[in-house]
Amino acid sequence: QVQLVESGGGLVQAGGSLKLSCAASGSGFRIIAMGWYRQAPGKQREFVATFTMRNTTDYADLVKGRFTISGDNAKNTVYLQMNSLTPEDTAVYYCATESLYSDRKGPTQDWGQGTQVTVSS
Repeated sequence: QVQLVESGGGLVQAGGSLKLSCAASGSGFRIIAMGWYRQAPGKQREFVATFTMRNTTDYADLVKGRFTISGDNAKNTVYLQMNSLTPEDTAVYYCATESLYSDRKGPTQDWGQGTQVTVSS
């Protein structure tokens, strides 16, 4: 089972920056992609960005040009640099992985516990 540890959340003023990190550990799997989702109060969880182990990236339209996702394949770690933050970015940010496990067919998605990001106006 993949174990995910997130860090870097916190409180920041509008216009500020934060960098989130997520490290995956465990055995019996190969990670295909790592990414970030977020869930604001009263809203559904939404996609933010993803980084594949082929070094490709994808972003939600709402964060393009402000957020940058990067990864370290050797360390199974993904980062999310968030700039020009607005109060609308306030949410719990969840790290997610898509992995191939040796004991099952097809990709499996695993989730971290989440880290709170609060942007004050």
